[in-house]
Amino acid sequence: MASALTSRLASVDRTSSFFRVSINFLRNLSTNTSDSASPAVAGASPTKPRRKKEKNLFEVAQFLPNWGIGYHMAKTHWTTVSYQITKINLYKDGRHGKAWGLAYKDGVPADAPKKISGVHKRCWRYIPNSKKTNQSSPDPQVQAA
Repeated sequence: MASALTSRLASVDRTSSFFRVSINFLRNLSTNTSDSASPAVAGASPTKPRRKKEKNLFEVAQFLPNWGIGYHMAKTHWTTVSYQITKINLYKDGRHGKAWGLAYKDGVPADAPKKISGVHKRCWRYIPNSKKTNQSSPDPQVQAA
């Protein structure tokens, strides 16, 4: 019986020493990685610049007079195509809806307005160098759903 108790104590000592060693190993590992990472962080800028959030068509148009009707907008990756907004149908939240416009390709307008696809995608921009050409329209066509 005494030999059984001593063998049990020996196995408990081995198990506890194993846990102590593994805990010390993990503790050393975590302090080593933070020590080695801190010089790399110190060399870089302390605050990473935040990426600018892109806007959908309605988020761009809300800051223009009359919700952008008569102004030119295009997706950021389009180079020769733009839309002159002719009609906007907003949903209640003001960030979603439907839009119609004249498509301009290489500066030449299309013959009729058409529904603009992809208005909720976050890649729209206002084209400032194209002047508002729809000055004679006194009644804007902004509709709320």
